[in-house]
Amino acid sequence: SYNYQEMGMKTMLFTARLDDRYGDPRIHSRIGLEAEADLYGQDDDLFAQVKARHDGEPLACVLVDEAQFLTRNQVDQLSDVADHLSIPVIAYGLRTDFQGELFPGSERLLAIADEMREVKTICRCGKKATMVLRLDESGRVVKDGKQVVIGGNSRYISVCRVHWKEAMAV
Repeated sequence: SYNYQEMGMKTMLFTARLDDRYGDPRIHSRIGLEAEADLYGQDDDLFAQVKARHDGEPLACVLVDEAQFLTRNQVDQLSDVADHLSIPVIAYGLRTDFQGELFPGSERLLAIADEMREVKTICRCGKKATMVLRLDESGRVVKDGKQVVIGGNSRYISVCRVHWKEAMAV
């Protein structure tokens, strides 16, 4: 978004209403960057929201944080933004949950995205981290429960598949 804005172009940012850790409609990065964003919920029509904003001021790009929380329908709406409004859409999110299962939004993104780029994360062993472990308040690995529990670095850690399998088998 910063790169677009630096060139005088408008962007629209979305983040999940579900993630209420910060109490404000902003995207917060792990390295301390933040930006104002529109919140989306399960029932929101993202195409309609983008079109309304785009009609008022042309948008150069739409960016979506926490894309794993999108519904399948919302992913299709965002593909319509790219296909019918000719606005690039960039979505950031997790592929799988703590049990190694795809999130519905991630599943649909994997199915219909024009392009995917993986942001590399490193496991404690130095290998590429592709999985996520959920921890309880005492730092123990959680193996069962709801797919979505909001939390940050204290609740989730990224690990390689070998360490994920080891932790989930214990």
